[in-house]
Amino acid sequence: MIRRAFTVGLGASLLAPRAFAGDLIATPAQTEGPFYPTAFPADSDSDLVQVRGQPARAMGTVLHLQGRVLDVFGKPMTGAIVEIWQCDSQGLYDHPRQPGRERRDSAFQGYGKVATDTESRYGFRTLKPVAYPGRTPHIHLKVATSDGRQLTTQFYLAGDPLNERDFVYREAMRDPRRRERLDMRLEPANGLEAGAFATTMDIVIA
Repeated sequence: MIRRAFTVGLGASLLAPRAFAGDLIATPAQTEGPFYPTAFPADSDSDLVQVRGQPARAMGTVLHLQGRVLDVFGKPMTGAIVEIWQCDSQGLYDHPRQPGRERRDSAFQGYGKVATDTESRYGFRTLKPVAYPGRTPHIHLKVATSDGRQLTTQFYLAGDPLNERDFVYREAMRDPRRRERLDMRLEPANGLEAGAFATTMDIVIA
């Protein structure tokens, strides 16, 4: 039931309405990186933790990532396509250029895609990201809106000690106001899933 129904509680739990007094800070663009999928998995839905047809659940700590896609005036971007991809709990991507790819957790989907709903909301059940050599923990994402705008960026764990040693993170944070758009502040996913975390990240498209 978690796999197909976990998004039902998003609005009630962490997506409270907000008022917008002025222009919002846009989510900054960042590098796509070398591991965007060359081929998409047969199961590419919003639940990356449970691959359709596999009894095993992915290793690692579950993270419910959710939010809205908005323009800088707070207007909802209904029907926007949101993609995420990330490494598994061992730091391995499902990608031909990934050394040690044969050891990756096949129970982790690694990539997911959803369209925002009528209230511009999106939601994924994925893993709390982990570090690997050269990078702080992060989740990659792309957004394509119905009016043709696109954004590629990354989300990070707020306060992770590796952040300040990560070149991509440091470059993005030259303007400290961007932290609210890139730093995920995790809370227990109470009412969603025992032992999991949740975070709300609005994506603001310029």
